[in-house]
Amino acid sequence: MATTTGLRTITAAVARAKGEPFTIQQARIRGPKADEVLVRVVATGLCHTDLIVRDQYYPVPLPSVLGHEGAGIVEEVGPAVKDLKAGDHVVLTYGACGHCNACNGGHGAYCKQFFGLNFGGGDLEGRTAIEDEQGRPLHDHFFSQSSFASFALARENNAIKVPHDAPLELLGPLGCGIQTGAGAVINSLKVRPGSSFASLGAGAVGLSAVMAARVAGATTIIAVDVVPSRLALAKELGATHTVNSREVDMIEAIRQITDGGVDFALESTGRPEVLSQGIDALGSLGAMGVVGAPPLGTKAEFDINSLLLGGRTIRGIVEGDSVPQVFIPQLVQLYQQGRFPFDKLVKFYSLDQINQAAEDSTSGVTLKPILRFAH
Repeated sequence: MATTTGLRTITAAVARAKGEPFTIQQARIRGPKADEVLVRVVATGLCHTDLIVRDQYYPVPLPSVLGHEGAGIVEEVGPAVKDLKAGDHVVLTYGACGHCNACNGGHGAYCKQFFGLNFGGGDLEGRTAIEDEQGRPLHDHFFSQSSFASFALARENNAIKVPHDAPLELLGPLGCGIQTGAGAVINSLKVRPGSSFASLGAGAVGLSAVMAARVAGATTIIAVDVVPSRLALAKELGATHTVNSREVDMIEAIRQITDGGVDFALESTGRPEVLSQGIDALGSLGAMGVVGAPPLGTKAEFDINSLLLGGRTIRGIVEGDSVPQVFIPQLVQLYQQGRFPFDKLVKFYSLDQINQAAEDSTSGVTLKPILRFAH
């Protein structure tokens, strides 16, 4: 299997400075080494995390090529790659070392090297693989992919093979946002048949959780949001009840629907007051998952006795606590069976429309933007 030391010209969207628009420019990327794969990106999702990194909620160095929901076709593989080959269709997901205790236990989202592999701005030694046309390095390896570019370098363990008959341009968001919402329900909270579930937030992650709760057999599925169009879509995707928290008291509404409190809830807004309210809406022995990402240092308040006396639990969840090699193909299969219609969340944009896509995502006009590449 061939590798190259040459550089390939690519088109990339670059985040240059805090809060500034992405710029589209030509750049160069090296070929794959060791267990790396070079992927021709067909499309990539735009996620809330890309925008909060652009805005420096997390200290990722800039200028940087972001993007972490890529899908594409393997172009070239490194000499240590075992199971992937040129021509394979892949979804790119988060980076994990593959050999620490968490990874060995099937919990790669809690990898000892997670922050460095996904937010470090380069590989674990600080090296980058992309340079601009003047030969200056651009920070990359974002989520071990940096897929806001026409070609991306990933590792074999975060390039997940998917069937050729699945719509590749649609699948990128399975690598992060949709995997997060669905995995939180199925893998982390383990929502069970006949139970009640509330999604606090009806964005792409929250609606993915709604769809997963239906797959898991929950019989009361509540979507909470302030945008009526999102609540209407939630009903279409499997919610049995909706709550507009701008119009009614969310806690009281959930307690009435569930006769005392919900069994499971997922907080995806990143708003601490929503988390606090959600805890109070849990029933006895209820469990709350937290996936919303506010700025570092954000604090939330709640009455400790509301946890203690009701036996309630709260847990943080990264990437739906999934094993991507198993979970992403399962989500693809559910989609192909018509049981997980995440395509209803999506709107396509070209790469040069990335700033419009970001604006539409922030304003709520678009739930899940996907950027398509013209090769």
